[in-house]
This record gives sequence, structure tokens and C-alpha cells, in this order.
Amino acid sequence: MDYEKLYAKMLNYRNKEQAEKMSSYMLNKFKHIGIRTPERRKIFRDFFKEYKKEQEKSGKIDWNFINNCWKNEYRELQYSALDYLQTVKNILTDKDIPKLETLALSKSWWDTIDCLDMIIGGIALKYPKVNDIILQWSTDENIWLRRIAIDHQLLRKEKTNTELLGKIIKNNFGQTEFFINKAIGWALRDYSKTNPKWVRDFIEKNKDKMAKLSIKEGSKYI
Repeated sequence: MDYEKLYAKMLNYRNKEQAEKMSSYMLNKFKHIGIRTPERRKIFRDFFKEYKKEQEKSGKIDWNFINNCWKNEYRELQYSALDYLQTVKNILTDKDIPKLETLALSKSWWDTIDCLDMIIGGIALKYPKVNDIILQWSTDENIWLRRIAIDHQLLRKEKTNTELLGKIIKNNFGQTEFFINKAIGWALRDYSKTNPKWVRDFIEKNKDKMAKLSIKEGSKYI
């Protein structure tokens, strides 16, 4: 796909005032063009239309396009790479995990990580051997790989691997990092909608080791 064409098209929507607000919301970690999410997604959908047939025919992920978007100085291009990955998620395989890990370790912040965790979670559901990698991530020194590990089963409902979920959360007890303790709470809160007893029992058994934030978030619906 023509990355330069998408980039040029997005620059036409530059909004300085909105860009400043968006950058401020992200603690000025990234520059923004100033395109709101609904508008950005429409731009990408319109752009992707001309490549859809070729994409379906080839069945291959355009990693060159993804990497070019990821290298761009503007955050909206990283979001476009994620929009593309969401579009082709059904053809992602376990062989794409190292490439996705590289994305997770670059320009990392909650906004991209919380999209990558769902994408990676989808792959792990289809290729269970990926669980071994994710379990390793749960003890990695990089907090973002830990966060992906903790939250990669969000929205799985009855398909949640509770043994894996429990191991990953326990691997992250004693953390002071906000993004880790919040992620634990989210994972438990999400699964509590499906199996409140499991979550209630887990918190009760481990409450002395859990951060208050994790308990508060995880107990919201129980």
C-alpha cells in the first residue's frame, strides 16, 4: 500500500488547535496532526478501499506499510497502522508475534498498547503456543509487554484461560507501576462479567498481595 499517499491525505486534515489538545492529553509524548478518531478511521477506510481486493488476493500482511506508519512523527500514523492490523487481523498468525512485539516496544504508551493487546490476544486464541511467549512477557522488565500479557484475554468471556490469567496476574503482584495495577483490575473486572465467582475467589485469596487499585477495579461488578 502507498504509505506516502495516506500520509499526504492525512496532512490535508491538519488542525493545529485540535493537535495541541490531543498532544496535551497524551502528556506531549507525541505530535499530532489533529484528526479525531472517527474522521481518521474514515480516511483510512476510504484509502484502504483501493487496496482491498489486492489484499484479499495476496493474503499477506503489508509490514512495510505498517513499519513506515510506525516510524512517522505523528501519532495518527501509528493509529492508522493499528487500523490496518485490525482490518487484516484474521490473517495474522503466530509468526507475526515478533513483529508485533517490536511495535509494542517502540513509541509505547497505553493508547497503542491497549490495541495491540487485543490483536495479540486474538492470535494467541488461534495459536495456543503463543501463550508461552505471553507468559514470558508477564515477567519482562518492560511494563508494556507485561500490560499486554495481563490484558490480552479481554472480552474472551467463556474462552478465557483462567489458569493462564491467574499465573500472569500473580507474576505481577507487588508492582508499584500504575499501568500494571490498573491492567490487573481491568482483566479481573472484564472476566467478572462472565464468571464473578472466579474473580471474587481470586481476589479473596490474594487480596493481601494485590494493589488496592487492582482490587477496586476488579471488584467493580461483584
